[in-house]
Amino acid sequence: MDDYDASSLWQTLNYKHMKKYYYFSKTKLKFIEIDNYRQKYIGIVLLSSLLVSFLLFGIYLIINNSVSPNSQLKQLQSDNRLLKSELIKIQDNLRYYSQKFDSLSIINNDLRLATNLPPISAEDRNVGNGGAIFDRHNLTSNSGINEVLTSLDKYVESIETKIKLENNNYSEIKKALKYNSKLYDAIPAIKPTAGSYGDRFGMRYHPILKIKRMHKGIDIRAYYNTPVYAPGGGIVEFAGRKGGFGKTIIINHGFGYKTLYAHLNKYKIKKGQKVIRGDLIGLTGSSGTLSTGPHLHYEVRHNGILLNPRNFIFDDVKIFEIAKNNK
Repeated sequence: MDDYDASSLWQTLNYKHMKKYYYFSKTKLKFIEIDNYRQKYIGIVLLSSLLVSFLLFGIYLIINNSVSPNSQLKQLQSDNRLLKSELIKIQDNLRYYSQKFDSLSIINNDLRLATNLPPISAEDRNVGNGGAIFDRHNLTSNSGINEVLTSLDKYVESIETKIKLENNNYSEIKKALKYNSKLYDAIPAIKPTAGSYGDRFGMRYHPILKIKRMHKGIDIRAYYNTPVYAPGGGIVEFAGRKGGFGKTIIINHGFGYKTLYAHLNKYKIKKGQKVIRGDLIGLTGSSGTLSTGPHLHYEVRHNGILLNPRNFIFDDVKIFEIAKNNK
């Protein structure tokens, strides 16, 4: 048998003048002192208290949820306030970005004007808006929340429409920029040779024919064999003799533009050759029956209509600098 059984395990003796605890051992027939009794006692008390606390707290939660359903309502109310606060922030942010988007639309209109595209009207930019959808609503009631949600739905539809519109807008601008880049490279924009201006564009009294007739271009006085440069990119459409013009070159620049160079002395290109602005194409001379001396007769046509070449000459552009860069 063990030193002590369950009935005598916690029996203690506390003598009046002693701070010790004992138990009676039936096998040894005597009292035996319990070691570290105080520490063991305190540990048992603390463990018991902890278990009882957890038990009581669990009972409290069960009773509280069963007896007091308002606790869930309070939690829902707290969550609802938080959601309202976040909804207000979203509403304010969307109003801010909507204004930024409208500012970008104005900038895009400036880009359209810079690329010779018609501007988009305010009505077209605001298509699908349905008015001021971003008026700040009161969120103190369910109806206020519903109004905000409805306005946000409208905003999503509106911004989708605006995005599609701006995507189309950027596509147009991109195409226009590409078109304009090619146009600017092709359009005749410089004086084709060095020299002073002679007869102007328009009606004049012809010095050889002795009649008044249309002068279809301008004359540039120049010494023999003065270089003649292409004023814009294109394809040499003609290089040969042309009646009273003598040795003549015609360049097709595309976009409806063609230029003519007459009374040349020499060709520096051939038919079908591609040229860019500043390329040497010929040398001045006095060939042809209608020439009164060495000079260059220069014409510009657009879709077959004669234009004044002086309108296509920018005097601040140095032709020899362009030609030098092409070498």
